[in-house]
Amino acid sequence: MTGNRNIKKQVSEQHPDSYYLATASSHDSFPTLSGEESCDICVVGGGFTGLSTALHLRQAGFDVILLEANLVGWGASGRNGGQLGSGQRADQATLEKMVGTAGAHVLWDLAEDSKNLVKQLVRDHNIDCDLKPGVLHAAHKKRYTEDYREEALKLRNEYGYDQIRFVDEDEMAEMLGMRTYFGGTLDMGACHLHPLNLALGMAGACKKAGVRIYENSRVESYRENNGITVCTAAGRVSARQLVLGCNGYLGNLEPRLAGKIMPINNFVVATEPLGEARARMINRDDVAVADSKFVINYFRMSADHRLLFGGGENYTPGFPADLASFVRKYMLEIYPALEDVRIDYAWGGTLAITMNRLPHIGKLGPNIFYAQGFSGHGVGMATLAGKVVADAISGRHDSFDVFEKLPTHSFPGGQFLRWPMMVLGMMYYALRDRI
Repeated sequence: MTGNRNIKKQVSEQHPDSYYLATASSHDSFPTLSGEESCDICVVGGGFTGLSTALHLRQAGFDVILLEANLVGWGASGRNGGQLGSGQRADQATLEKMVGTAGAHVLWDLAEDSKNLVKQLVRDHNIDCDLKPGVLHAAHKKRYTEDYREEALKLRNEYGYDQIRFVDEDEMAEMLGMRTYFGGTLDMGACHLHPLNLALGMAGACKKAGVRIYENSRVESYRENNGITVCTAAGRVSARQLVLGCNGYLGNLEPRLAGKIMPINNFVVATEPLGEARARMINRDDVAVADSKFVINYFRMSADHRLLFGGGENYTPGFPADLASFVRKYMLEIYPALEDVRIDYAWGGTLAITMNRLPHIGKLGPNIFYAQGFSGHGVGMATLAGKVVADAISGRHDSFDVFEKLPTHSFPGGQFLRWPMMVLGMMYYALRDRI
């Protein structure tokens, strides 16, 4: 437990208080950028996207500096539900209509690459992040069950994916200890994990490889002039190329990208430890769960038998004043028998969605690359995006070109008017969840 105490001493004033922080691995702190530095590639953002980009670029021989506004893993990468899902955020039938059957197969294969890449990073760098198999997708309306049955058959028969199967209502009740859901699918090729420890482990791998990481070094601006100069409050980096991996925390740094994404806030609680017997009663097989609501509920058990439950979201700059109560009501809709259970941790994070829920990956001119908009699917896809960008910079463009050609539309109203329109849309879908 010494490592856990050390990390709390190092980062508790800046990391949000969460179950993930309380159980985080010890890690190195990194200095703040001060003065003038130069490198081949400057990466902005210390989440999965930036860390993966930096690591893969360094392994390819580039001199890399990574700038993080707060601490590595501080954003959604260190706060999310920890689910490493299959496929893209849009399902295969939707993708077939969007990009054709062949294109949908390519996107499926890339999503499989994303899961395999995370698993490989965990193995190669001995990252202790509680990686476990299994994600259960649950239908909250009876009429959705046939959609799940057809999806499982489609993936097996048309995509050769044999790790998914249909789960009927009775088996779902046995697995989860309640009858809130009407069936769904069990995907044993998908996984769940401790996301902050994954990010910290990736940062450690970056440091070992020779990436220069600077924390508490918010990028205030950059300019192109015979290369790129990136400016923070206390220093500057001169680089040949720049990678923006800011996602929901992009802010006003690059207006050309801001209108393509919508930052939204999502919230999670961790209960008190339930004990192994009670934990198995409400999650027999220790899998992660995600339901079919538009404003999704997702939950799983922690290594010490707490229920980690994500539910509810908002679209404003601030979080609800009482996060524990805000999320608790969603938890009790699913598990009313947990009324007696204490909430020990409650936290939120900001992710970014795109209009079509597909990643937005590309470049602004020859020297500025970006990856953003993972739409709640970022554990795998953000990590893959970093490798895809690094490969493109290294001269291997195949996967990058696939993502760059995807249709990515701006939100109506652009960066500044997107919010009220988004709220109206989300209110409609939230109402539809309840009907």
